[in-house]
Amino acid sequence: MADASNKPGGASVYNDVKEYYGKILTKTSDLKSNACVPSGKPVPAYVKKVIAEIHPDVIARYYGCGLVVPECLEGCRVLDLGCGSGRDCYLLSQLVGEKGHVTGIDMTDDQLEVARKYIDYHMQKFGYKKPNVNFAQGYIEALAEAGLEEKSYDIIISNCVVNLSPNKSSVLREAYRVLKDGGELYFSDVYSDARISEDLKADKVLWGECLSGALWWEDLIQLAEEVGFCKPRLVTASIITVGNKDLEKLLGDYKFVSATYRLFKLPKGSEKKSCLVMYNGEITGAEESFEFDAQYNFKVDKEMEVDGDVASILSSSRFSEEFTFQLQGLKPSGSGGCWAKPKAVSVNPFELVQQLDGASVTPSTGGCCGDQQSCCK
Repeated sequence: MADASNKPGGASVYNDVKEYYGKILTKTSDLKSNACVPSGKPVPAYVKKVIAEIHPDVIARYYGCGLVVPECLEGCRVLDLGCGSGRDCYLLSQLVGEKGHVTGIDMTDDQLEVARKYIDYHMQKFGYKKPNVNFAQGYIEALAEAGLEEKSYDIIISNCVVNLSPNKSSVLREAYRVLKDGGELYFSDVYSDARISEDLKADKVLWGECLSGALWWEDLIQLAEEVGFCKPRLVTASIITVGNKDLEKLLGDYKFVSATYRLFKLPKGSEKKSCLVMYNGEITGAEESFEFDAQYNFKVDKEMEVDGDVASILSSSRFSEEFTFQLQGLKPSGSGGCWAKPKAVSVNPFELVQQLDGASVTPSTGGCCGDQQSCCK
């Protein structure tokens, strides 16, 4: 078993989190706030069907704050950071198929005991001849110690776990190390509107409830780029209402949001040049449109302008075969002479929530026809 005393940040935080999620919390209803309650974003029908296959004991100890089901999963190797009882691992186990594989890593023995107990149950339920999921004991800041090799995963997910780590930069660096070129870190977590004070960070309950360990959202942007990821793509966000007067009094004016981001590890020297792309509609669950993030929603067989970052992501990742790329400048291939423009959205998750609540996320002006609504029909 890995030794917590050697991890960045020391042993105390890890031991406190182990106790909180291994002994104090035994089911979702034991939580003292709303921070670890799943977001209100609608769950796709195909995902609901998959979740219904998961054992109730695994569901009962689920403490996620978002939906971490990225698209285009068939055949992928996936790693779940802080897998807990394994709900997301078993969910993705079905979506990657028998030729794919899911690894869950967690430091809490009590959670892993639940996850491992039901491997055979789920493999039989899914009709798999051999398991395509395994669980490792270890720390998300030290994946090498758990035997996870460099450039070995297509996708990494994490659901309301990074905030529990005392060393977020180590988490991101290790994730970057084990991702393949073109790979993605797709994760939901809790973020604050300012840096949390040290005295609040020392509160075991606030930390265990995923609040006082939350990153200021601007620090995530900086850390991700320092590690080597491309600029984080904000997928969705929702305001967290703590729902506990005692904790709210301690937190004062701090505000929190649950947000989902996509971070991609692009090959060195990737060209970043804006272009037009056309989505082919072949991704499971996105047959008519593919909502890549809060800014880009690709309609089938409709050309859309993308910036250099997104062009590089789509062409260098598992999504490359899902698009046709027009790389010779912004010249539409169709006869109509028009293309769609992305939405104008904020990179601030708190502002995005306001935009979504106010239905004010509108297309940016531009393209060959100006307003997107007056472009080709």
